[in-house]
Amino acid sequence: MKIGVVGLGLIGGSIFKNLLEGKKYELVGISRSVNEYNVSNNYENLKGCNLVFVCTPMNATLEVLDRLNGILDENTVVTDVCSLKEFVSKKTYNFKFIPSHPMAGTEHQGWAYAFPDLFQGAVWAVTLKEDTNHADYELLKTVIEELGATPVITTPQEHDKAVALISHAPMLIAQALCKNIENNELAQKLAASGFRDTTRLAMSNVEMANDMVIMNKDNIRDVVTLLNSNIDKLFDGNYKEQASEIKEFRENLYKNKQD
Repeated sequence: MKIGVVGLGLIGGSIFKNLLEGKKYELVGISRSVNEYNVSNNYENLKGCNLVFVCTPMNATLEVLDRLNGILDENTVVTDVCSLKEFVSKKTYNFKFIPSHPMAGTEHQGWAYAFPDLFQGAVWAVTLKEDTNHADYELLKTVIEELGATPVITTPQEHDKAVALISHAPMLIAQALCKNIENNELAQKLAASGFRDTTRLAMSNVEMANDMVIMNKDNIRDVVTLLNSNIDKLFDGNYKEQASEIKEFRENLYKNKQD
């Protein structure tokens, strides 16, 4: 089977390195900066691929999909890895497009930081259309599982609401927390592991972060409103009781994932 990966940053590079390590597929990489393995900037090399991962920045994904529309045939399955799904789900293409999103990453970016085990134990959101062929999904599902991830089927709308809750708003809040101490030298001196861990998402790729905030603004605002409401409830209620319940919820959340 022939698999193409367009864009070899952290996500695309990790997919490529994982599949390369397995030596099971014929791989084609498309990149302007990587000059090793079977990688070039020639999109024509993707002809004949059974599966193509589009791993370019979110603001370039639609342009790349349009470009692929004139190159790939109707039998090729194409997926993207954008952290938003509704905007890529509105168009149809000659190829078989199944939007998806791996819930994995680090604060680093680029080919140099890509590694084969990035998706080990991760979940991978897949948004199916009404006309999605089961065999096409099974092809994508097989490769996702070989990368070490577990597919989770959802809709574009529900996906974008969920990632606002668990990823996009937390990133924005982490950035705001950093802004909070810009003018407080003592707070900067006292900041230790707790603050560092809480604000790790402030180290996110700036281009990616900008796309997420601009394109998912309404859902993020809803999350911030909900956050303010929950903070008020913590202040106004029995804080100790609520904090204990939250601690138990958080412990069970990750315990269940491990189980």
